[in-house]
Amino acid sequence: MQRPALSAVAELLKPITWFPPMWAFSCGVVASGMPAEGRWPLIVAGVLLAGPFVCATSQAVNDWFDRHVDAINEPQRPIPSGRMPGHWGLYIAIIWTLLSLLLAWQLGPAGFAAAGFGLLLAWAYSAPPLRLKRNGWWGNAACGLCYEGLAWITGAAVMAMGQWPDGRSLVLALLYSAGAHGIMTLNDFKSIKGDQQMGIDSLPVMLGAGSAAYVASIVMATPQAIVALLLWHWGQGWHGLAVAGLLVVQLLMMKRFIAQPLARAVWYSGAGVPLYVSGMLVSAFALRGIVS
Repeated sequence: MQRPALSAVAELLKPITWFPPMWAFSCGVVASGMPAEGRWPLIVAGVLLAGPFVCATSQAVNDWFDRHVDAINEPQRPIPSGRMPGHWGLYIAIIWTLLSLLLAWQLGPAGFAAAGFGLLLAWAYSAPPLRLKRNGWWGNAACGLCYEGLAWITGAAVMAMGQWPDGRSLVLALLYSAGAHGIMTLNDFKSIKGDQQMGIDSLPVMLGAGSAAYVASIVMATPQAIVALLLWHWGQGWHGLAVAGLLVVQLLMMKRFIAQPLARAVWYSGAGVPLYVSGMLVSAFALRGIVS
């Protein structure tokens, strides 16, 4: 049986996509308010779980079940190009799922539960019969929750030695998950042609590029505004002001993105999303100041 080259395997697992969940996990660690001393092995294991395992699994699953769409949109990808022969894409997705569960088992009940739920979402997003990505509302919600909220919750749970995080931490994790729905929409602008042909109702397909850009911007901005107000209410006014400041800059960038969504979706994803995730870390430090 022909085996794929290691370079093709690495491309399938898309290391560039690992950063958001690893960052979210780290935010959960910070938000817990717990000292890192004595927990570094768990923290490192959790960061690896969030990125090179769970996120990488989701990428492999998505590429396998999207191979026909990728043949239209990105024929150079490992599977449609033939560099990932036979059923190797599926085999790698299954192997990485099992490895992720094995690593998650080392992080305690809450960490294992969060990671397990994230893996279920990863398969439900791409694989039939659910294939949530066929609908932009459901699919992007699943991705946002998996990449941001569950990773944050896992980080906080690991620091609490398996206990569920503080309620305020859960609220912020869910708010940033909701905002990530808009971030996922940014990725759909580049795939409109293939999605239309394959019957995938992403938001740009359903709403049109202009309306989808408005929706994505509102979905990203609203949770951040709520976070800023909550931080102010919790006595962390400077942190809330910092989140609000980052949001203002994003709003200015969103105006340019909305004016030309097809041309600027990739630009905004690269320039605006770092400001979004910076606000996550600011919020995590605000919670650390409350609970520590």
